[in-house]
Amino acid sequence: MSALHTIQFKLFPEDNERLQNLCGWHNEHFEQVELRLGVEINARGYLLSITGLADRVVQSEQVIFDLYAETADETLTPERVHLVLHELGYDQVQPLTVEQVLIKTRRKTIKTRNPNQANYIESIKNHDVNFGIGPAGTGKTYLAVACAVEALENEQVRRIILTRPAVEAGEKLGFLPGDLSQKVDPYLRPLFDALFDMLGFETVERLIEKNVIEIAPLAFMRGRTLNEAFIILDEAQNTSTEQMKMFLTRIGFGSTAVITGDITQCDLPRHQKSGLRHVIEVLEGVEDIGFTFYQTQDVVRHPMVQKIVHAYDRYERQHALDSERSNQRTYKKIKTAS
Repeated sequence: MSALHTIQFKLFPEDNERLQNLCGWHNEHFEQVELRLGVEINARGYLLSITGLADRVVQSEQVIFDLYAETADETLTPERVHLVLHELGYDQVQPLTVEQVLIKTRRKTIKTRNPNQANYIESIKNHDVNFGIGPAGTGKTYLAVACAVEALENEQVRRIILTRPAVEAGEKLGFLPGDLSQKVDPYLRPLFDALFDMLGFETVERLIEKNVIEIAPLAFMRGRTLNEAFIILDEAQNTSTEQMKMFLTRIGFGSTAVITGDITQCDLPRHQKSGLRHVIEVLEGVEDIGFTFYQTQDVVRHPMVQKIVHAYDRYERQHALDSERSNQRTYKKIKTAS
């Protein structure tokens, strides 16, 4: 898997209104480019940096320059950004030339469904630390579990460790009864579902009893060294920067770690930076670490899921646009009255 690259450049001419026009409401225009091309864009005034795979970073830079040129005589909207991406041919990332990859477990054989998934599997097999980043439904968690099961059955590792931050997605669950395993179980349900699918319920229960499959809450992993293990950190966008550093420094000899998450679905407080976003910047250029960025077109769930995701995105963009227009009208009324 290719290493991440970061480029920096400055926008000219410097014009605050044009810069605001380029960013959009709450940086929604940049977010569109990030999702389409699988990169991360950071802006400090007119100085921008883009992190991602080399070819996509170059594409993203060109898109930003083209959009900024349009701000000279046009007000950008999410719809206009979409059209620009389409016209420039950047709305679909160029397919990667990787053949289909098979993951064989005793109960079933899992096949990759697109080049990005195939790259993801190859990266996991060739790197000790791997990141799978992208929207829900792209298979990043399911494939990580499949690789873990295959490694366990082939005796490449002695145990599987499942962990994720216990952050609630928009609701308060309150006190959860039971022992530690039962308390964490609701948070790890997607991982369990994948394990049941590949090993069967009884086998998973037996392996948990023997501690071959271990449930390790992220907050309780400090001070440990995890040797000969396949470790999966799911929902990593909800880790703090301190938690991400702590997790990555737990990895011992003979272990493989896979970190999955979606940087657009962070449930942390707004003032707190996601450890997943931060680690992309920190590990930029570090060799022997695999990064796979998934796009919306990589979603492999029921086709209706993709339609629903697009419908929500369209609604939220329109709602933000309506709010911005309403705020502008209110501002004009106040200014006129004064």
